[in-house]
Amino acid sequence: MIIEGMEPFVGQHCETTATGNLLKHAGLNLSEPMLFGLGQGLGFIYWDMKSMDFPFMGGRIKQNLLTDNIVRNLGLKMERKETSSTKKAWENVKTSIDASVPVGLQLDSYYLDYFTNKIHFGGHYVAMYGYDDSYAYLVDTAQQGSNVEALLENVALARNARGPMTSRNLSYTIAKPNGAPDLGEAAILAIVANAEDFLNPPIKNIGYKGIAKAAREVRKWLGRTEKPEEDLALAAVLMERGGTGGALFRNLYRDFLGECVALVGGEELEEGRRMYSEIAPLWTEVSALIQKAGETGKQRHLDQASKLLFDLSEREKAAMQVLSRVGPANKTAPAPDGA
Repeated sequence: MIIEGMEPFVGQHCETTATGNLLKHAGLNLSEPMLFGLGQGLGFIYWDMKSMDFPFMGGRIKQNLLTDNIVRNLGLKMERKETSSTKKAWENVKTSIDASVPVGLQLDSYYLDYFTNKIHFGGHYVAMYGYDDSYAYLVDTAQQGSNVEALLENVALARNARGPMTSRNLSYTIAKPNGAPDLGEAAILAIVANAEDFLNPPIKNIGYKGIAKAAREVRKWLGRTEKPEEDLALAAVLMERGGTGGALFRNLYRDFLGECVALVGGEELEEGRRMYSEIAPLWTEVSALIQKAGETGKQRHLDQASKLLFDLSEREKAAMQVLSRVGPANKTAPAPDGA
């Protein structure tokens, strides 16, 4: 069973790509930056537990919350299902696809056939739009090939995996909207909420405070591992190409703010867009320095990364303070074409 007319939504980040596919099929075709912004997606977390081999830096909010926020801000309806039964999990997906409704899945990318970099990451998302006796037909990120396929048994293993960030065979569907949502209003609500969350983290390893914590801790990373060339290289790859803590999410948010400037105007939006244009490439520098530290074993690269992270903490705090002032009273609609 293959859903007819399923035009893939091509994206860089897994959750926005999966949810973007569901929305596109439902008739709402938004850009990936717009989805990320409407999802209040920009964040930061420095995560380090005794059970972890190496610390993790994440540049977005917690998984699932992104899609929850998109659905809420656009006034849509979503059905989410979880179960510990692999049989029930498959029935949940099969029923939707048989009804020509694509399904979002959360799973561990380690088990997916087409992943060449085999690491356990339980917070991965794909959209599923078909199946046959052997394969599931999926849409993943552009980096992974967009339209891909994986053996059904491997998809079942990926969905039922246990460990950090995993779910209980999570699947979700989004209903078709009754009408076109007010993107300008939804975007401003999302921007202010995102800024408030970033500026007021509940614990010190989240938001701008989390970036400062990362700045203090990254200097210790060579002493945290016996294989720095592997652990630091992986941290750098996840940051820059995986997007967990690097420039990807800042670039998406910059472009989202640019769309909002064109949509509703406003000095704060333009200033925020400019600030994130300057912030994003600094994250690429941080990941490059971490990569060099792993390759060379030289502490000076981590010291430089630390200095940049302290700077980024202050820059992102200032940018979010500007964006927290965006609101209906500050909106200035752009002039009509030809004015």
